[in-house]
Amino acid sequence: MTTLAAVDLGASSGRVMAARVVDGDAGPRIDLTEAARFPNRAVPVRGRLHWDVLGLWAGVLDGLRAVGDAAAIGVDSWAVDYGLLDADGRLLGNPVCYRDARNAPARDRLLAELDPANLYARTGIQHQPFNTVFQLAAEDPAALDRADRLLLIPDLIAYWLSGATACEATNASTTGLVDQGTGTWRHELCTAAGFRADLLGAITPTGTVLGPILPEIAAATGLAATTQVIATAGHDTAAAVAAVPYEGDRAAYISCGTWSLVGTERATPITTPEALAAGFTNERGADGAIRFLRNVAGLWLLSESVDTWRREGRDVVLADLLADAAEQERLRSVVDPDDPRFADPGDMPARIRAYCAETGQPVPETPAEVAACVLDSLALAHRRAIDALEALTGERIDTVHIVGGGSNNDLLCRLTADATGRTVLAGPDEATALGNALVQAQALGLVAPGPAARRAAARASAQPRRHEPQGPQGPWLQATQRLLGRTP
Repeated sequence: MTTLAAVDLGASSGRVMAARVVDGDAGPRIDLTEAARFPNRAVPVRGRLHWDVLGLWAGVLDGLRAVGDAAAIGVDSWAVDYGLLDADGRLLGNPVCYRDARNAPARDRLLAELDPANLYARTGIQHQPFNTVFQLAAEDPAALDRADRLLLIPDLIAYWLSGATACEATNASTTGLVDQGTGTWRHELCTAAGFRADLLGAITPTGTVLGPILPEIAAATGLAATTQVIATAGHDTAAAVAAVPYEGDRAAYISCGTWSLVGTERATPITTPEALAAGFTNERGADGAIRFLRNVAGLWLLSESVDTWRREGRDVVLADLLADAAEQERLRSVVDPDDPRFADPGDMPARIRAYCAETGQPVPETPAEVAACVLDSLALAHRRAIDALEALTGERIDTVHIVGGGSNNDLLCRLTADATGRTVLAGPDEATALGNALVQAQALGLVAPGPAARRAAARASAQPRRHEPQGPQGPWLQATQRLLGRTP
């Protein structure tokens, strides 16, 4: 049995998972145990929203100490954010959060100079304000002048662990700076954004062994000096997709948590005007395949609603809330989860009620009615994304894999099966950490190379729960048409 450390950094928390590679009867599998969890949050300072990256680093070190022994370490995180290093390898300042207000004006300014359709055709990435290319266009020119290297968040942590600089491919692909055809940086976009292309360095293939941990890391954590740092699938969604236990070829995935990332894996990108208009993006997967996907707001609406009720002093137990929501009339009221009013923290139930009132629908009042509205709406959003996938790819989708924390929400999984009319396979819930560890295991030769062997190990590690669609599709189609016709 070999133990690996999977460092998984999210926008609200980070954790270090002990991943034990076991030779089972059905081949190798990975058993996950949480060694440590620590908070993460963006902190406003003098008009900027920063990440407390040193707090994250302290949590990583604590977690590695808790693992106790590991042959290797891999780091994944959210995409697009970065740190700037000077010529001595010192961090020039706390990274700015992708939600910072500076990004949208920079995006609009750069798109006014570059043809948006042509930019999408070159990079395959949707023009989101938080894309790294737009963040760099908003960056302080003095900081860019002082910088010697830019490292995305997981690469920054890997650098502090090993001393090796890298720019792992899955995360690099989210920046809006990579050419979809060649998989290399587009230097003219660096120039347009106002920074030197040499800040980026070469793109590092996923699964590259960067080298052993630094002596001071071994001393601080108790890990062996031979512990290797591996450039795993650094983008957390890429790591989650690497752990999808596909059954058959005609399948889509939903990496479901705060966001629902709905997509398929393809050999080539789709960068047509229709794909741009439909909100789809093209990112790299662990094996170099294209993750063709669309972002849906996800369970953010439900978690913000629960936080609001708890601030109001209500004793809300999620399991009880979901049980009550399951008993509500289906499709009584639905919202568009991607409406901009739902994007920011705050009183989500009030916003949902206002949306329903504006669109002439029954207004949900109780927590159970609001939760039912949210989950029905997410299932409809999943349906629209799956239908768009079929239309854009020209390929039939028979099965939908839901992975990540949302796979534990049986009601959402069942409603997604009903809404899409397709079999839903739910799990693994720890898909990101599992994918992180699986890529490490392949790099060390503990799992055979290639996606098929990794999928087999994923199936041996977690048995998905099956949900078959129940009832006719008519009500879901009618609700979709009603929603599209009433969207404010």
